[in-house]
Amino acid sequence: MTHSRRDFLGSLARLAVAGAAVTLTPPVLASAAMAAQANSRRLCFEHTHTGKSLDIVYAVGDRYVPEALSKLNAFLRDHYSGHVGRMDPRLFDLLHRLRLTLGSKQPIQVVSAFRSPATNKELRRKGHGGVAKKSLHMEGKAMDLHIEGVSLADVRDAALRFRKGGVGYYPGDGFVHVDTGPVRSW
Repeated sequence: MTHSRRDFLGSLARLAVAGAAVTLTPPVLASAAMAAQANSRRLCFEHTHTGKSLDIVYAVGDRYVPEALSKLNAFLRDHYSGHVGRMDPRLFDLLHRLRLTLGSKQPIQVVSAFRSPATNKELRRKGHGGVAKKSLHMEGKAMDLHIEGVSLADVRDAALRFRKGGVGYYPGDGFVHVDTGPVRSW
C-alpha cells in the first residue's frame, strides 16, 4: 500500500494531538516529511571548531531545498571571522555520496569549510601548511573533514574513486580535503 505525503503528515499530527511530549511546528513537520521521502538527501555534521551540529535534508529528488542551503551556508561559515559564504551544492552531493559509500551513520566532522579571502591570506601569512593562495575554500567548493570510525585512508580512497574534484590527504593533521574543483590529488 502506498502512503501519500498527506497521510504521513496526518499521522504526525495525530501523534502530536494524542499527547506526544513534543510540539511539532510547521518547519519540523515539513522537515520530517522531506526526510521520509525515498529520494531525499540528508547530511549530518559536527563542526570541530564551533562545537555545533546540524542534521538536515538539503535536497529532494533533483531539487535543492533553499532554506536548507541557507542553513548550511551559515553552519559552514568561516569559523575565524564569522563571514558567511555561499557553499557549492555539488559539494553536498559529493559528501552525501561519500557517507553512503562508506556506510557511516556518524556525522561528518568539519575541520574547515568556507574561508574568507582575508582569513585565507592570514593563514598563509602565518605559515599554515596546505593553504593555497587561490583556495577553493574561498569559493565554498571545499571542505576538510574526517568521519569518526572511518580511517582517513578509506575516506581518501572513496573520494578518489568518485573523480568529482580534488582530494588532499593530511593524515598528520587528521583530515581529508575534498572539493568540487578540477580532478586532482595530493
